[in-house]
Amino acid sequence: MTRPTTLGELKAAGWQSRSVRDEVRANAVKRIAAGESLVANVIGYEETVIPQLENALLAGHDVIFLGERGQAKTRMIRGLTALLDEWMPIVAGSEINDDPYHPVSRHARELIAHDGDDTPLDWVHRDQRYGEKLATPDTSIADLIGEVDPIKVAEGRYLSDELTIHYGLVPRTNRGLFAINELPDLSERIQVGLLNVLEERDVQIRGFKVRLPLDVLLFASANPEDYTNRGRIITPLKDRFGAQIRTHYPLEVDIELDIAEQEARLPETDGVSVEVPEFMGEIVATLSHLARDSPHINQRSGVSVRLSVANYETLAASAIRRSLRAGEARAVPRVCDLDALAPSTMGKVEIESLDDGRDGEIVQTLLKSAVLTVFRDVVDPAEGQAVVEAFDDDQLVVDAGDDVPGDLYLKLLDRVPALGACLTALGFEHDDLDDAALVASGIEFVLEGLHLSKRLNKTATSGSGGSRAIYKSRT
Repeated sequence: MTRPTTLGELKAAGWQSRSVRDEVRANAVKRIAAGESLVANVIGYEETVIPQLENALLAGHDVIFLGERGQAKTRMIRGLTALLDEWMPIVAGSEINDDPYHPVSRHARELIAHDGDDTPLDWVHRDQRYGEKLATPDTSIADLIGEVDPIKVAEGRYLSDELTIHYGLVPRTNRGLFAINELPDLSERIQVGLLNVLEERDVQIRGFKVRLPLDVLLFASANPEDYTNRGRIITPLKDRFGAQIRTHYPLEVDIELDIAEQEARLPETDGVSVEVPEFMGEIVATLSHLARDSPHINQRSGVSVRLSVANYETLAASAIRRSLRAGEARAVPRVCDLDALAPSTMGKVEIESLDDGRDGEIVQTLLKSAVLTVFRDVVDPAEGQAVVEAFDDDQLVVDAGDDVPGDLYLKLLDRVPALGACLTALGFEHDDLDDAALVASGIEFVLEGLHLSKRLNKTATSGSGGSRAIYKSRT
């Protein structure tokens, strides 16, 4: 469809001007009525955050998202651009997206007064109607609102001339969405400068008689800890936001795993394919949940979902590295790969320990707890007992670890049929029991789970390829 190129053509086409709030509300209504999510690729908020966001947008409110790091606050804000119309007409050459029917800048007013219905138009895509600023202590009013441009003054314009103004981020996002991340980090005197934007819907620049009635839907994000740690939102500004929505970390391990699988970018290596079994992914997600309850982890700093994503990627990378060393075409993470999660975990959390050097020990304890938790959830005690009895009866000694090829695990499966029942409990299909890489992952998990349940003995050793363990009967 050909879009109008002049003001007259726009009028003839019957285009109607509406505020950004009405525009977002109308498109939100369509999505809600169709049972579609307001924001794409955000998991776990369907029954908590999203209903509050729907109410706020239907009411036309500016919104603060309050929550710890890694809770998709910025992603949700950016995703709301999908609720804008795909294309929007503006007066050609306008720096602040002037509405052809209701121009506010001097440039647009003079152009329309001179050209009338022949006024040329530009069309702006919805992705260009979004502005964002990370609040920092050095952010200035000029950054957000605007400032007199000395170059324009040097060109011969008077200071009182509106055309000397260099517009800031907020005016340049007129008729769109603007977001301020980490709002409490913005100095209080700069927060005061936003009061008119939120209430009177205009801006004032250096005391000149310049009034720009802006049409902006404002969003902000903040960490609750920042209210007392680094700064605060001044009361008059907070009062002008229509809604404060509290975000949260995933409430269930399954949701955490879904997010990790969605967000993780697994390494791509020629000649090696990677597959992460669900039980290994659950260990990664469970580790994050246990860290959020651990007294050894600084909970004020939070345990971001990014921890699960980073650990998921690291687990896959460790499996690929092991497969490359062994010359295998498939990489399936095993329990022996969990040691690789220590660096990626310690890089994402703040560990509180009275003794120096205990960080690694604390992480290893959490990893063992995660393995044991998942094992107890998926493997029936009776099935595990059958494996323990086989170890007792035959006095089995099993090597496991980095340098143990998958074929040896297939032989162990033939020797201990009880392991097959445990693998079935993990979700293995009949054909999976012939997959050496997958079987190796499942058996290592079962043996480690039985050891952590204090039903098998384990001796940690060092193999030629890396970590290694010997499992045997406790009798």
